[in-house]
Amino acid sequence: MIIGRSYWILIWYGILTLGVVGLFAALYWGRRTKGKNLDEILRAIGTITISLGMLLLLNRMGGGAAQTLLLAALVSFVLAFIVGRRSELPPPRDNPGDDEDAE
Repeated sequence: MIIGRSYWILIWYGILTLGVVGLFAALYWGRRTKGKNLDEILRAIGTITISLGMLLLLNRMGGGAAQTLLLAALVSFVLAFIVGRRSELPPPRDNPGDDEDAE
C-alpha cells in the first residue's frame, strides 16, 4: 500500500507532461542548432521513460515493462550526462595565474 497513491499518480502525469513539452522544445532547438543539443533530447527521453515506468508501477501494471522503462531512463540520463560533459568542456589553456607579461 502506497500512501497518497492518487497524488503520486497526478505528480507523475505532471512530470510526463513536462518531459513531452521538453522533448518538443529540445527537438525545435536542435533543428535550429543543427543537433548540438543531444544531451537535452536524452534528458527529455529519460524524463518521459521514467514517468511512464513509475505510472505503470503505481497503477500495478506491467512489472517487467515498468522496470525496463526505468532502466532505459537510467541509461538515458547517464548518456545525457556523458554527452553534455563532452560538449561543454572548454579547450585546454595555460594557467591564468602564470602570465609572463605580468612581470
